[in-house]
Amino acid sequence: MAAPARKAQLFARSLFKLSLVDGVVSAERVSGVLEYIEKHQPAHPVMVLKAYARFIAAELAKGEAVVEHAGAITPAALAALAAAMTKTYGRPVTATAKPNAALLAGLRVHVGDDVYESSVAGQLATLAAAV
Repeated sequence: MAAPARKAQLFARSLFKLSLVDGVVSAERVSGVLEYIEKHQPAHPVMVLKAYARFIAAELAKGEAVVEHAGAITPAALAALAAAMTKTYGRPVTATAKPNAALLAGLRVHVGDDVYESSVAGQLATLAAAV
């Protein structure tokens, strides 16, 4: 990574840390950071903003479970998944349903960068890779 990009990344990370309150992204703090960037124009502001946006997006994604499903999924099942993920991650996690007929049956759950696979398509892919 080039020196300006590295410096922008490090500065964005420090701004990101300032955007958290008790480990959760604060809309008020994000607004303050954006005002600061606008007012003080750091070196390479576009690089800083892009890196900062990636940090914020990644953190927000940790609070949402995207549940891909092939068949119908009930609100109760979504609530149970959200409760299980909240317990697993020790933070509030909401669940959002996303139909995906390619799964054939079962579920695939994305929470941030983590993926939980319990679909027929995933099992077939694992089996094919093992052969």
